[in-house]
Amino acid sequence: MVFITANFAKNNNLLPTSNTPNISLPTIGNTFIELAEIDSTNTYAMKQIQAKVAEHGTAYFAHNQTNGKGTRGKSWHSETGNNIILSVILDINWLSVRNQFLLSAWAALSVFDFLSKYVQNGIKIKWTNDIYIDNSKIAGILIENKVKGNKLQWAVVGIGININQINFDSTLSKATSLALVTNKKYDALLLSKELCFCLEKRFQSLINKDANGLINDYNKNLFKLNEVVKLKKDNLLFNCTIKKVTKTGFLVVNNGIEQQLAFGEVEWILS
Repeated sequence: MVFITANFAKNNNLLPTSNTPNISLPTIGNTFIELAEIDSTNTYAMKQIQAKVAEHGTAYFAHNQTNGKGTRGKSWHSETGNNIILSVILDINWLSVRNQFLLSAWAALSVFDFLSKYVQNGIKIKWTNDIYIDNSKIAGILIENKVKGNKLQWAVVGIGININQINFDSTLSKATSLALVTNKKYDALLLSKELCFCLEKRFQSLINKDANGLINDYNKNLFKLNEVVKLKKDNLLFNCTIKKVTKTGFLVVNNGIEQQLAFGEVEWILS
């Protein structure tokens, strides 16, 4: 395995502000490790935490991933060298377990910010951690937390973004990429470093515990907001209107009555 470690100069505009004196953390991506091939960047990052050599903000980028992870036990497949495969380590010992969904909101909004530099319209956040352009998935996020007792300690935030890939497995009929949307090719490695700056910039809202700001922005860009969609719960299919997502990560829908749905409780059925 070949890897390169690079330290980038801190951008003072992105560092924790003076009104958060108790949180002094390195800039996300200040340590950027490039991996030629790895089974999973999330697994690799978690091993650093378990070995007690992890540092907040360290980013691991892989050109190829042989056993990429997706949400709910699914796999994440990516063509070698064509996409962003990135995992970031976060020290989150100051974030309460009840507020852990804010990590999801932060990560999703960071990817939203990044993509918005290249795509003007149609970018939406699909609850909980997928990013769509129009009706096609362009990015996925997998967050794995290390918890001790009832306290969060570390998080590994894995982000996969389709950049240059134009051919997808037949089972991924809803997939798209930046190249397909813009008809341009990009340097995935350089873009992953740009993504780190977006992650750092949004991290200010997290360390300032601006839950309202994060959730409001998340809901403003929510996939299918105020639209009727089809969901599946157990073996039951039902239509409902997407209303919002709560600070604790519940999806609020209305199908005659308003109800809150937990992650993993329902499956989207997209036509």
